[in-house]
Amino acid sequence: MADRNGIRDAVVLVSGGLDSTTVLAIAKAEGYRVNALSFRYGQRHAVELEAARRVVAAMGVERHVIADIDLRAFGGSALTDSIAVPKHGSAAELEAGLGEGIPVTYVPARNTVFLSFALAWAETLGASDLFIGVNALDYSGYPDCRPEYIAAFETLANLATKAGVEGTSRFRIHAPLMTLDKAAIVRRGLELGVDYSLTHSCYDPTPEGLSCGACDSCLLRLKGFSEAGTTDPIRYDIRTSF
Repeated sequence: MADRNGIRDAVVLVSGGLDSTTVLAIAKAEGYRVNALSFRYGQRHAVELEAARRVVAAMGVERHVIADIDLRAFGGSALTDSIAVPKHGSAAELEAGLGEGIPVTYVPARNTVFLSFALAWAETLGASDLFIGVNALDYSGYPDCRPEYIAAFETLANLATKAGVEGTSRFRIHAPLMTLDKAAIVRRGLELGVDYSLTHSCYDPTPEGLSCGACDSCLLRLKGFSEAGTTDPIRYDIRTSF
């Protein structure tokens, strides 16, 4: 629902990483009033939430909620349990192993949990637009990053809410990065003025908060900047060449 000035609210999931920061910039560029939503979900490191706060502040977002969910109660992921984060020597080595099963960095049903919270907030705001930074090209093979999943959740959103049933709102799940590779995502963000030095993507940062340079997320990020013809502005503990 738009306000008297024709401005529509949107709930944007913001992790502090490269993808969600780019999506935040896209939502703002499309004229939405952004309501940013992040999660303290029991992840092993708080660095990403610090990045989310920096990003939201730099982009002038007035409403930023950090919701608490303790997914450590279930475990089952290298991001929420005492399971080692896989490391690789290069992006080529990582890509050679893709398709060999869903990696241990997958957090069970995380995007479903996050989108459910976003949907609840959107309904209270009278908003019908939710933004998420999932991607089906340069990613680690998570099942909740696929187009089929996003389409299914959108159907669910319109079946499972008062606004959807009464027809006062038609929820849409926006996944503007779905068909972009990391290089294209970087280029799009730079076009929109994103300061990627504020972001954090690493699954296993050092105690000082430096990115490891060898986990799936670091390697895909570094590959994206390299293929976009620019340098990643964040600091790494281990530099990986391509």
